[in-house]
Amino acid sequence: MSPREAIQFAREHNARVVDVKFTDLFGMWHHFSMPIEAFTEELFEEGIGFDGSSIRGFQSINVSDMLLMPDSETVFMDPFPEVATVSVICNVVDPITRERYTRDPRYVAHKAETYLRSTGIADTAYFGPEIEFYVFNDVRYAQGAHFGYYYIDSDEGEWNTGREEKPNLGYKMRLKGGYFPCPPADTLQDLRTEMMLTLQAIGVEVEVQHHEVGAAGQAEIDIKYDTLVRIADKVQLYKYVVRNVAARNGYTVTFMPKPIFQDNGSGMHTHQSLWKDGVNLFYDERGYALLSDTARYYIGGLLKHAPAVLAFAAPSTNSYRRLVPGYEAPINLVYSQRNRSACIRIPTYSSSPKARRIEFRAPDPTANPYLAFAAMVMAGLDGIQNRIEPPDPIDKDLYELPPDERKGIPTTPPTLADALNALEQDYEFLMRGGVFTHDLLETYIEYKRVKEVDAILLRPHPYEFALYFDS
Repeated sequence: MSPREAIQFAREHNARVVDVKFTDLFGMWHHFSMPIEAFTEELFEEGIGFDGSSIRGFQSINVSDMLLMPDSETVFMDPFPEVATVSVICNVVDPITRERYTRDPRYVAHKAETYLRSTGIADTAYFGPEIEFYVFNDVRYAQGAHFGYYYIDSDEGEWNTGREEKPNLGYKMRLKGGYFPCPPADTLQDLRTEMMLTLQAIGVEVEVQHHEVGAAGQAEIDIKYDTLVRIADKVQLYKYVVRNVAARNGYTVTFMPKPIFQDNGSGMHTHQSLWKDGVNLFYDERGYALLSDTARYYIGGLLKHAPAVLAFAAPSTNSYRRLVPGYEAPINLVYSQRNRSACIRIPTYSSSPKARRIEFRAPDPTANPYLAFAAMVMAGLDGIQNRIEPPDPIDKDLYELPPDERKGIPTTPPTLADALNALEQDYEFLMRGGVFTHDLLETYIEYKRVKEVDAILLRPHPYEFALYFDS
């Protein structure tokens, strides 16, 4: 939709407020609002000023002035404000040069799509993320010099089988017992349905919603695949909708990969494929799992660069509480058809050429989708360009392999620090076509090390008291 059409859309819906949204370097959405009278064609041409020094990973205070340029293709009616509000996603621009800002993650995703087309390999990359999350009834956490704790609660949690509920009707789920139970054990059916219908109302097509394996309120709502930038936009919309629907119903949602000890973590399994002239380049009826050579090389590149890619795709210290043996965690850097213990699975629900794709299972929803999807496609393209052969597929349960067979199978990094080290040593594939820049990578790595890795290392852990207090 053009700027003029976007303005007409707002009028037709009687919008009185325009809300502008943009993403910081680490994936958080930010917003502010203006009267609808400001929503003019000039706004799309001139932009809106903001303080870039107040946004994580953006500008220093001496060069803080930045511009937001609304993207008219992203306009939607925001379903949450009481006053009719039209929302629009923005790109970040330097006010002096009027050039796109190198640390704007949406710009990185745009450049990845441009680079893909420039290679001549494909004209479209499709991504389909499966985003998991937990719904809790209560959460409390605090950290100080002399204390540190968290407390979460879910009405579905197995730890509440003995809670005085006057009456407690039971129907609590066992650990790792949350996959597809019916009500009354599944207490969140209506909540997930409201989330699903709200997403559809703002143009995000949904394929399925269901309870996930995690007993204490884990959920999944799958959205239909789309092109790289548009699906990243939709991931941001997804998080916004899920959190707000939960909040207005008295629940809270977390996308933390591992909020509960000894239960399944939340991932963002990412389906992906390359297309050219309407043809799926990943399909070959003669190949293993109906995969083409192009798909196999793409897998080779993704597996080779996986430790570096995970600095963006599994970007939190908590990500590596999830990426541990068991709990269906995809820690083994191999590929296989139908096999959820492999890092890359080839779905086999359909033999249709259009359905042939790969599923990268290591990412999680703390990722900035613009950076994570861009990094994935850049790794895959490097594999195609250099004909990188992946290790042979393994169609066995990788968790149950005897030690002699498991020996030599590479695994995901054990910590965020290791993933950042891998990125620091393996980044050239990201720089092609100017998709990622030294400036962005240096800022990202420094922030993650200082604000997250070091911050965790400096603080006593509650379990250390159980281990060492009486030593």
